[in-house]
Amino acid sequence: MGHASFAVAALLSAVLAFSCSVPEDDPVTGTGEAPRLVSSSPEDGAEDLVGTSLDLVLTFDRNVMCPTAERSRITISGGARIDGIDAYMLEVTLSVSGLEQGETYTVTFPEGTVIGYNDDAAEEISITFSMKDFSGGSGQEVAEALVTENPIPEAVRLYDYLRSVYGSGTLSGSMASVDWNTDEAQWVGRSTGKYPAIAFFDYIHLASSPSGWIDYGDITPVREWWNAGGLVGAGWHWNVPVSAGSGTLTFSTETRDDSGNVVANTFSAAEAVKDGTWENDVLNADLEEIADYLMLLQNEGIPVIWRPLHEAAGNTYTYGTGAWFWWGADGAEAYVALWRYMFDRFKEAGLRNLIWVWTTQTSSFSDVDFDFYPGDDYVDIVGRDIYGDSGHPFEAAAAASQFETIASLSEHKMVALSELGSVADIASQWDAGAQWLFFMPWYDNSDPSYPADFSHSHADISWWNATFASDAVIDRSELPDLK
Repeated sequence: MGHASFAVAALLSAVLAFSCSVPEDDPVTGTGEAPRLVSSSPEDGAEDLVGTSLDLVLTFDRNVMCPTAERSRITISGGARIDGIDAYMLEVTLSVSGLEQGETYTVTFPEGTVIGYNDDAAEEISITFSMKDFSGGSGQEVAEALVTENPIPEAVRLYDYLRSVYGSGTLSGSMASVDWNTDEAQWVGRSTGKYPAIAFFDYIHLASSPSGWIDYGDITPVREWWNAGGLVGAGWHWNVPVSAGSGTLTFSTETRDDSGNVVANTFSAAEAVKDGTWENDVLNADLEEIADYLMLLQNEGIPVIWRPLHEAAGNTYTYGTGAWFWWGADGAEAYVALWRYMFDRFKEAGLRNLIWVWTTQTSSFSDVDFDFYPGDDYVDIVGRDIYGDSGHPFEAAAAASQFETIASLSEHKMVALSELGSVADIASQWDAGAQWLFFMPWYDNSDPSYPADFSHSHADISWWNATFASDAVIDRSELPDLK
């Protein structure tokens, strides 16, 4: 054998020796010891979970599999159901449903139902968790103070008043016809003899203000309503560029450009809170501008029931089709960061007149969206928006069920019907047990003259008359002087 042959043989021996010396605990190949459970979500022993379904995620120290032939041996107690099992790399995800309030469940993975890539079986695993018990009612203990530090005296007085009527009365509200007016409130007042207690406005046209047709710097409509004894609320359909430098603006996840073409909105809520991004530049500029406008109201001693970034979850939980506004499109974590970013920027700007309202999409314990909840330190009131179908109003009993669900989830926050359309009148809802802090039908400006017989698509005058017939419904004339 020549020297070349010896060299080749030596090289082959070295390669074979190396290939046989792969670490026995390599998590990629899975060779070596049996998989070991590192963590679970929810954790073993977790309490007060909500919802009727969840995903139990087990994380191991190496890649794992769940052999198809063994999956039938995985069980959950208490009559709940296993809907799916998925093993991918380090994680095993078990989807379960049929969970009930107040019940405790144990999921058991017998030995051999989870294995490593070398067929070594993980030991038996049991995870126990319990669901929150709401049978005793909501048990709310509403926070005594606003989340805003050092709020203006008028905001304190308003919040104290809201707390005093919560559960015994509900404040009527109306929405501005698009942006900066009290058209709907005036229509209700003319037609029923009673004005809503709260007029809500919308900063939807921030990008156009100031101009000849909209100027949020002219606070005359708000000041006049406040001086007439009414309360003030505001929201913000926040329009952003669909891409860097684009002149096409939208608050939705997609829109149409000037040519009628559908354009996806690429503005990212997750990127918007990061320094140096184009989204962050837009975010900061808009927040500075709207803070200046809100400061005009603060300088007049006007507190604002502030409801930004509403309906963030969209249909994420109810139908699984995701968010319809850009601020919810990146998911719960990004949304919470965005809400807190706004909160902190307003604090830095010196705004102290806001009462913060977060809007849930939760309609039952099966579609809880409180992953989007910014936290008790950032929210004063939890709102719910409910719409029925034309000709088929959302029934009072169903509204009461939703109120009970949301109140149960909101231990320290009052609950309001922050938007409505085509629902049972509030008198019927109240009698059924829906003790909303306030309610507000969405606007309809299809007839600018607003006659008394206006066929309003969300709440006509017959609806308002039935609503005002309840002693629980508070109109503007019944409000205290909060100045």
